[in-house]
Amino acid sequence: MTKPQRLAIAVLLTLLAAPAMAANFTLWINGRNGGGQIGNYDSFTYWGPASTAAGVNKKAVNWDGKSHIAEQNYLIRNALDCFCTGNNWCYIAVHSAGDLMIGYTMANYGGSTRYKKNPQPDASGTCSNSDGTTQTGWNIKWINVASGAGGGSELADIGSWAVSDVLTQDLKTTTARALYNHNATRAVSFNMFAGAKGTLYSSVLPGQDDEVVAYHSTGGVSGSSGASFCNPSDWFCNDLTLGTANNEGGSAKWSYHTVKFRDDGEAYNHYTNGAWGGIVSVVRTDVVNNAR
Repeated sequence: MTKPQRLAIAVLLTLLAAPAMAANFTLWINGRNGGGQIGNYDSFTYWGPASTAAGVNKKAVNWDGKSHIAEQNYLIRNALDCFCTGNNWCYIAVHSAGDLMIGYTMANYGGSTRYKKNPQPDASGTCSNSDGTTQTGWNIKWINVASGAGGGSELADIGSWAVSDVLTQDLKTTTARALYNHNATRAVSFNMFAGAKGTLYSSVLPGQDDEVVAYHSTGGVSGSSGASFCNPSDWFCNDLTLGTANNEGGSAKWSYHTVKFRDDGEAYNHYTNGAWGGIVSVVRTDVVNNAR
């Protein structure tokens, strides 16, 4: 064997022995009604222009936004397997019913055995195994939640949404709160961003709201049903507190749920408007600044 051949073999063996390069990804999980192309992690139709900055290596984790959470949950697990295993880590941002989706995932599958994957999805959004080894759960730094519906919405309770949309059944307040163990986050922080520019359904949604979801849900308040929570300027109901502390009146938040933003100025509603709008705009700014 010649010296150049020996050198080439040595270089190849070194490359094979070297660990795979690590990368960080930002996953965006949509809420009700969906809109993005399922399996296409570059389809940001639900959110706004794909050219908009939204965290390091941003990916759109699309599901149909109308089926039961359990029926579409495999799509979220596929994405987490692709981008959040092995040497790779993820930041996650969700909107509305996307809170239910990621909460359900963490509670029911966050302790499961996952094959480490190469972050190179096929057309269906699945990735191949990297080296045949496994790990427990996924590598997730934190989860930002814009107008989270993990506690359900009274709009689902009264049938304001189409009854043919089975997701509405999951979004009923008592159903959403019993759908999974909201305290089982696998020690991953859920950072809650609560909007308060609510006008249209103010008589239906208790306390402060963003026209779709009330503070009891967007603030991650625990319990079997919703209650009324407000900004400190409102004298007629208990304050939703920032951070993880109990709210005024003593009610607790779910474990690892922290209110990172409370809309004291009542400036942000629920809707993205195809332009990263509403409360999602606040989350996007936070993600741009911190998901790197």
